Amino acid sequence: MQQQCVWELSCKEPDPITEPLKQSLSVDVCVIGGGITGLSTALHLAEQGTSVCVLEAEQFAHGGSGRNVGLVNAGLWIPPDDIIDVLGEADGERANAILGAAPKQLFDLVERHQIQCDATRTGTLHLAHNSKGVKELERRYQQFSQRGAPVTLQRDAECERLVGSSRVPAALLDERAGTINPLAYTRGLARAAQQAGARLFSQSAAQSLQSETSGWVVPTAQGRVQAQQVVLATNAYTEQAWNVVKQHYFPGHFFQVASEPLSGSAADAILPDQQGCWDTRTVLSSLRKDVDGRLILGSLGRGDSKPQAFIKTWADRVQRHYFPQLGKVTWQCTWSGRIAFTPEHTLRVFSPANGLLAVTGYNGRGNTTGTVVGKGLSNYLLHGRDEDLPLPIRDSDPITGVPIRSLAYEAGFSLYHAGQCLRVLI
Repeated sequence: MQQQCVWELSCKEPDPITEPLKQSLSVDVCVIGGGITGLSTALHLAEQGTSVCVLEAEQFAHGGSGRNVGLVNAGLWIPPDDIIDVLGEADGERANAILGAAPKQLFDLVERHQIQCDATRTGTLHLAHNSKGVKELERRYQQFSQRGAPVTLQRDAECERLVGSSRVPAALLDERAGTINPLAYTRGLARAAQQAGARLFSQSAAQSLQSETSGWVVPTAQGRVQAQQVVLATNAYTEQAWNVVKQHYFPGHFFQVASEPLSGSAADAILPDQQGCWDTRTVLSSLRKDVDGRLILGSLGRGDSKPQAFIKTWADRVQRHYFPQLGKVTWQCTWSGRIAFTPEHTLRVFSPANGLLAVTGYNGRGNTTGTVVGKGLSNYLLHGRDEDLPLPIRDSDPITGVPIRSLAYEAGFSLYHAGQCLRVLI
């Protein structure tokens, strides 16, 4: 089993042609971070005639935007009523409405720019792994239904057909949602942004952020950008201490494992309508197939710091629980990515200084949230209105105890996975 992200094996969008910044550049807006949020922001700004550049420390789509599960989810991680409990009635329902419609915005971009990301629009499935999980899905179904969302709670024969497993007592089907190859989607956004006039620079990490009377100066190793406004879109891949985003999330990880391409009647019966899934476990498992028929499993936690024998044992355990009809599966590759968590499980959009915008804390919902936030940030920069953002732009207090929070999460994830491997947990 090799250390490689599976999305590289089936990506139809070429890596965008970019170079490091080697000059002094003056633009209206400088975006720091070349993931979905940064590229969506740049694309929507460039389409409206704004001069914009994007500085990416690595290659574009290097981070979580190119290595996540590829689910096109509606809403936040927590259900609608919980969002209102955290944010209040007005902000909560605003987030529910805007992020509930987020899959459509993503799919509209895919269609308008002909992004070759193997998009499916058959929904996602939230799987109950036991009777307690069924009650949780019933709670979510009620809350989504009250808001008019096209969700159905599947049971019995139809549930077994949709999942391809007899081990799932119920599944919540959200018809707004779907799947993509996230690497291809992010590369497609980069292509579209370049075609609209945005300038993209790879291997060009911002080294600092300097305020001047005319705006901001962002130096890199070989160049510098002068901009009236700056967007910090580095999210979970924020490295530098000067970047204020680092104070507003605590990092977590997500690992995945992909099989060799599967064929035959047993493989064809698994997720026949191509939905992506995740379950109601305390430490969730994600399940989906790619365009070539690979079974892809994932879970919270680091995979790159664990022995491959541990990762294989975990993958075998989950596969044999849900899909024993496959027999022994050969695992082809594994990889990990980062997630930006917040204690309240909701994103943060804030302005640390005049002409400076920052966003973080997608809590594992970056494909849709990043797409919508990018468009909303562009409208705010151009027109001073933030109503297209899931939340108003407001002050945000730094998170305390970041290292302890991250260590506690990772320790809990690892213990849970060990329990699964030892058959203590299922």
